[in-house]
Amino acid sequence: MEFDLRKHIRTHTGEKPFECSLCNLKCSQSSQLRLHLRTHTGEKPYQCNVCSKSFSTRTHLRVHERTHTGEKLYACTLCDKKFSERYGLKSHNLRMHTGQRQRTFECDLCNKKFLDRSSLSSHSRFHTVEKSFECTLCDKKFVSGQGLQVHLRGHTGEKPFECALCDKKFAQDNHLRSHLRTHTGEQHYKHECSVCNRKFPGRSQLGEHIRSHTGEKPYECDVCRKTFTYKSSLVSHGRTHTGEKPYGCNECDYRSATSGGLQTHLRTHTGERPFGCPVCDKKFTTGSILRKHLETHTEDKICVQQKS
Repeated sequence: MEFDLRKHIRTHTGEKPFECSLCNLKCSQSSQLRLHLRTHTGEKPYQCNVCSKSFSTRTHLRVHERTHTGEKLYACTLCDKKFSERYGLKSHNLRMHTGQRQRTFECDLCNKKFLDRSSLSSHSRFHTVEKSFECTLCDKKFVSGQGLQVHLRGHTGEKPFECALCDKKFAQDNHLRSHLRTHTGEQHYKHECSVCNRKFPGRSQLGEHIRSHTGEKPYECDVCRKTFTYKSSLVSHGRTHTGEKPYGCNECDYRSATSGGLQTHLRTHTGERPFGCPVCDKKFTTGSILRKHLETHTEDKICVQQKS
């Protein structure tokens, strides 16, 4: 009882006596420190009996098991939606029922905004914790070993998260969850472009899209002064000056300056042709090749019209 009281008192005092020797993160309980250490060691002692996937905590395993059982414990009291995770229900209520679509919790250091205080708190750690995990391919640094592991998939092309409904694969589990909403109809496209009426799930996606109408290119290359609509385009362009090609193929010696270039190259090994022609059912490895192919159908139609 006395030990439990000491733990409880720390919730008031903010005392965090348990410190990680690898990244200096401090925790209020020894159990929290043990869980945190697994982000460094990669230890995942809890394994799913169905698919053998492993997890660092028992809670994450229980949440994962619901993807097999279809169980959805968290029901919205205002509509008939149900969710397998508490966070899914919380996000749903914020977006759909409270009208709290504004990101009102702002980071003092970088001005990034969040929907709730817990998300802001999680984000704030990235400013205070040392990034001790460095990528040997591009020198980018991360707070945890898990973050580095996810990042490395961009170099290797690994996509371990597969959709059970359409076989698409993803590098991150949150990308898979977002994709699954296209099957379940859960995704809500609430942000509408006033120019073309196209809708987007988030305000940031809408903001990027609007630049396609305004022609705004806020990201400028320091070397040649070329400007870009998206920051990611600027980063990829910068490699044309440095010659950096951080994305390497596991099957051969090919290297690419962009993850997209690597994904296209990997299809030469897998034989995948995801871009299908709606006219003749031929399939192609890239969208640009498909577009060129479609021109042959347009030319055929012109010839037929001229003959008639």
